[in-house]
Amino acid sequence: MDIFTGFNESPCRLTLAELETCYSRAKAAALDINMTRGLPSLAQLELATPYLSLPGTVDFVSRNAIDWRNYGCLQGMPELREMVAQPLLGLPAEQIAVGENSSLALMHETLGYAFTHGLCTSPRPWGKEPVIKFLCPVPGYDRHFSMCDEFNIEMITVPMGESGPDMNRVERLVASDPAIKGMWCVPKYSNPTGTVYCSETVERLAQMPTAAKDFVLLWDNAYAVHHLTDHEVQNQPIAQMCEKAGHADRCIIFASTSKMILPGAGLAFIGSSPANLAWWLSHRKCRTIGPDKVNQLRHLLFFCDSNGLLDHMKKHRALLAPKFERLEAELSNGFDGVDEVSWTSPKGGYFVTLHLPEGCARRAVELALQVGVALTHAGATHPGGNDHRDSTIRLAPTYLDDESLGVATQVLVVSVLLAIAQHPDYR
Repeated sequence: MDIFTGFNESPCRLTLAELETCYSRAKAAALDINMTRGLPSLAQLELATPYLSLPGTVDFVSRNAIDWRNYGCLQGMPELREMVAQPLLGLPAEQIAVGENSSLALMHETLGYAFTHGLCTSPRPWGKEPVIKFLCPVPGYDRHFSMCDEFNIEMITVPMGESGPDMNRVERLVASDPAIKGMWCVPKYSNPTGTVYCSETVERLAQMPTAAKDFVLLWDNAYAVHHLTDHEVQNQPIAQMCEKAGHADRCIIFASTSKMILPGAGLAFIGSSPANLAWWLSHRKCRTIGPDKVNQLRHLLFFCDSNGLLDHMKKHRALLAPKFERLEAELSNGFDGVDEVSWTSPKGGYFVTLHLPEGCARRAVELALQVGVALTHAGATHPGGNDHRDSTIRLAPTYLDDESLGVATQVLVVSVLLAIAQHPDYR
């Protein structure tokens, strides 16, 4: 389906009446397309089909004589930690612990321990502080923001640029306010812009003076190996930079295999300094006797080693890269010559960010939904769902097949053009 069939002009050059005709065509098609979240596609999930038959009837005794099926090994099995240490977290295996399937759950758990007990560098539990504040780069990840809401953490936004957050603002804020205890960071192929923190940004984060003794970077390495091009961006050695700067306990790193294997059956990881990891494990031992080591064995058998993990991610890239290319082509065709509309072209990750004229994002999302294309709600990229400019939309092309993605993007284009045309400031 091509809702622009019959018009020789680029969509942005159509008259208002012609745009309304295209919009009516989409409405008549009774579409039901959901691109609200960055879900792996069915083809990606099928890559893990052999995983479902593992571990089978293998020898369940590990190299250090631990039975993978039994209780124990709170930190996770050494073989598994060694496999993921460098590609996912950039840390030695002994500075990593393995959780269940969700890195978000480990972040929530870590915040919980900080509030009830304080970090190992805290003078008191965070729950006894009058106020806790976090820096939140925007556009950013809505799940991080909702976690702050859950813990009543006050969020201070920091603009995200092409090389990371505005570091002049970050440094000024953390140096002056002891209530700022942390900062969310998605340093590579960031959700939702695809931004990659440059080396200078990472070094400044590691070195900057902070008013809070227990300031921490929550380093969400969700897309550590999720490349879309031949230019595979390397992970920044944030932990080593922090240690060199005399702030060894500043950074806690999170990662998972949820978008590598199956979202509900992956593994999550937390890594940090020896002191931070000992602190975390001392509280986790009250929560569980040990994680699901059979799933750890399943991962080890499926990937074999870190090279196998990286090879597997090339299969994901082969499925995902054409979708981002299709999205790029549709946006370029639809908005050719519209200076007020721009978008990101990420080299990895799961998202594209669309920037619209101020005051148009909510209306564009509303118009798309009325014809059956559900987009992430405007404002989701900002704390409290409040994008005061009303200009940002997160696009998630990963789940859709090529035809659905093409139709959805055309609906997005016509919805945006109509929203601009209907806005009193742009008529």
